[in-house]
Amino acid sequence: MPIAIICSGGDCAGMNPAIKKFVDYAYEKKIQPYFIYDGLEGLIDNSIEPAIYEDVSGIIHDGGTMIRSSRSKRFFKHKYRKQAYENLKNNDIDKVIVLGGDGSFRAFEQFYKDFKIDFVGIPSTIDNDIFGTDYCLGVDTALNIIRKSIDEVRDTSASFKRACVVETMGRDCGYLALVSAITSGAEICIIPELEYDLDSLGKKLKKQLKNGRRYIVAVVAEGSKRTKMVVKWLENEIKIETRATILGHIQRGGNPTVFDRMMATEFVKNAMDKLITGQDIDLVVVYKNSKFDFVSIDYINSQKYMIKDSLLEMAENLAK
Repeated sequence: MPIAIICSGGDCAGMNPAIKKFVDYAYEKKIQPYFIYDGLEGLIDNSIEPAIYEDVSGIIHDGGTMIRSSRSKRFFKHKYRKQAYENLKNNDIDKVIVLGGDGSFRAFEQFYKDFKIDFVGIPSTIDNDIFGTDYCLGVDTALNIIRKSIDEVRDTSASFKRACVVETMGRDCGYLALVSAITSGAEICIIPELEYDLDSLGKKLKKQLKNGRRYIVAVVAEGSKRTKMVVKWLENEIKIETRATILGHIQRGGNPTVFDRMMATEFVKNAMDKLITGQDIDLVVVYKNSKFDFVSIDYINSQKYMIKDSLLEMAENLAK
């Protein structure tokens, strides 16, 4: 019973530990593992190869994904999905583990409806914006990269009595910015999920600067589209020299943290056990309330992910 693994959409740290666990666990269960290289594009183009131990030797500490990823417009067309199905069929593969986000899961849900290819999705995105799971693979590593970057830019800001505005990724979700602002001791947090009051913030910051504050750290989520505005406000209203740092794609790379490596291992084991013991499967393995569970794609897509109120409350004083 061969099983394949594929990465789809944006990459994240934790994918390589997941790939290593996939191969190791497959051989433990006497199953032939296969790699689908280059994401959905590779599935269409038959970039499918059997995997061996040597392929995953020494990759657990690497960021990104050694089997690479892609986004595919062709996969929206039935003729290319049929081509992908024939490629799997020629290798006797009818079960796939998908490392990706909600878009990747929707693509495979349609693939399942078309050709009954069983799959289990593993939420893998630094945005942490998938409904139904508290945690997505790669988030902890991204948060630690942001934390290190903020700590370092704070050092130079304090040396010159400057403000630093750090923009984080996350699409329309402010999770990375929120958690990073709380854990880095930032003075300002601007995210789509929180209303902000610059007048109130301004009065507070001006008083602190007058009483000896040497720097200001502002963390802004890219989805808020407020980075330039915050820079200008700090310079013109607060009267402090300001520099902006847009972290960009460094947040997707880096050496996976211990937590992401452990989560990768448990996500994969749960996914494989489900595929091995069942059939007619189109599910996503999620981590909810400190436990692993399986939910349908319809459930994943039924609502928009919302940051917990308890987290938002912790950052209210950073927005007003």
